Amino acid sequence: MLYYALVFLVVALIAGVLGFGGVAAVSTDIAQILFIIFVIGFVITLVMHTVRRR
Repeated sequence: MLYYALVFLVVALIAGVLGFGGVAAVSTDIAQILFIIFVIGFVITLVMHTVRRR
């Protein structure tokens, strides 16, 4: 999932440089959403791992 967030970030950067503002905005939003989902999943996994160790 982090891979897809980075892909959309790169697409947003390239679209922004080339002047495609709408595509850049949508790609940036998708990248942010995917990154937040990744971070939430990582924190949940980290907590579950810590709880299971005890």
